[in-house]
Amino acid sequence: MDQPKNSKYQISLPLILCIGLAAGLLIGASINSRSPTKGDDSEIEKLREVLSLVQNEYVDKGKTDVVVEDAINHILGKLDPHSAYIPAREKIEANEDLKGNFEGIGIEFNIFHDTLVVVAAISGGPSESVGLRPGDKIIKVDGKIIANTKLTNLEVQKYLKGPKGTEVKIEVLRKKSKTPLAFSIIRDKIPQTSVDASYMIDSEIGYVKISRFSQTTYEEFKKALDQLKNDGMKKLVLDLQGNPGGYMDQAIDVADEFLPKGEKIVFTQGQESRYNENAIATDKGDFEKGDLIVLINEGSASAAEIVSGALQDNDRALVAGRRSYGKGLVQRPFELNDGSEVRLTISRYYTPSGRSIQKPYGDLDAYDKDIVKRYKHGEFFHADSIHFNDSLKYHTLNGRTVYGGGGIMPDYFVPLDTSHSSKYFNELFAVNTIREFAFNYAEENKARLEKMTFDVYRKKFVVDDRMLSRMVAMGQKEKVKPNPSDLARNKSVFQIYLKAEIARRVWGNPRFYPVFNESNEVLQQVIRNKLFDHIPELDRSKF
Repeated sequence: MDQPKNSKYQISLPLILCIGLAAGLLIGASINSRSPTKGDDSEIEKLREVLSLVQNEYVDKGKTDVVVEDAINHILGKLDPHSAYIPAREKIEANEDLKGNFEGIGIEFNIFHDTLVVVAAISGGPSESVGLRPGDKIIKVDGKIIANTKLTNLEVQKYLKGPKGTEVKIEVLRKKSKTPLAFSIIRDKIPQTSVDASYMIDSEIGYVKISRFSQTTYEEFKKALDQLKNDGMKKLVLDLQGNPGGYMDQAIDVADEFLPKGEKIVFTQGQESRYNENAIATDKGDFEKGDLIVLINEGSASAAEIVSGALQDNDRALVAGRRSYGKGLVQRPFELNDGSEVRLTISRYYTPSGRSIQKPYGDLDAYDKDIVKRYKHGEFFHADSIHFNDSLKYHTLNGRTVYGGGGIMPDYFVPLDTSHSSKYFNELFAVNTIREFAFNYAEENKARLEKMTFDVYRKKFVVDDRMLSRMVAMGQKEKVKPNPSDLARNKSVFQIYLKAEIARRVWGNPRFYPVFNESNEVLQQVIRNKLFDHIPELDRSKF
């Protein structure tokens, strides 16, 4: 299927902060703004009069710009949780995560002991071409010392990101080099992936993890799907857990790969008929027959809900996990004369059965706290704590009952596992000790590990007690008090994460998830309980 060159759809992302979940920024598809109708003239004229009075008569000068931005934010805040104002100075950054690329020098980095350390030079990027290596410590940027200055991630991006073709000069400290090394780097476009992992779980089951729906997601997904089919895949797990959404057209294209021609994927309805759209599957799907399971949780939102809802309503996939976020409002950007932007909700989207995925938002404060409320109410632990209104009952293509009213409820519920919740792990993670230990270990043992090969590493390598003791000592240097009882109780949590991070440092990002997914409880239940055996029935009573 051809990827659309101009997106007609986009879905905004929710803003949530709860239990380690993170969501994204509001995004909308391009559309030309239009003049207000005559019915709006009196209200618009009133606003214009007030602003004119402030500008010309108010005692203090220079207040108008602040008043205008506050007024815009207040107006949009009265509408819904996802309409928003984006100042011109923030617009590029707001869109960057979903573009599929950014412009900069092309490194993965971390800040260890207040020093910027190169974790990896992105393949094919400008830093790799000039010879930057993992472990290089960047101490100067354009002549300015940045080491030991309480450096933040935002400051690093300010120093190193920039328009393609611009130059940045850096100095680095490298192991075994007595003097700093100078590099001149010409910034370029750097690709960002949204398909975090794709691999074979066994001889038949493939796995694909999509972290967000960016401009390149379908292209990345199609490439991963083709490779898995070449590897003998007959069944697929599509992991959308924690996926906050993104571009709607990319979600439609991904769903289309699984559905036969003519099946409905999603439809939108707005006050204006020109915002009413129907997305129908084409005849180009490359995995329309194989067994399919989709993983979701409370962090799966927006475009991720389009995919999971479409596949559930068409009885094409079994959905496993926990109820999704519930974001079903569509935004479009309207550019203002100064380059700023208003992202305005112009329609709602609905699954093929007619379900609106958007959860209620009459009380915006309660909306922001909904995830916390769901957690406290027990919804993350017991499926029967969720009570559905019979008036929101819908039916899938084969007659199964599903419910609207907010989010996608999975066919197979997997409770949140808090038995391995480690305060000590979080404390070490917060000061970067765990990642730094993994980075150092990988650098010291890279040659030996590479000879082992990843497959052998995955099966046989064990993070032993000696390694954990070294990690504890490293944490003590960062003033994290050892917690032997927590470490003993949650030993597997530390072992799996460290093993996954070491694999990432030796063999690259794609090797993180095959190890880390040993702690992915939703995926592990899918495998342990042989849920693929239930695919032919897609009957909730069988689970």
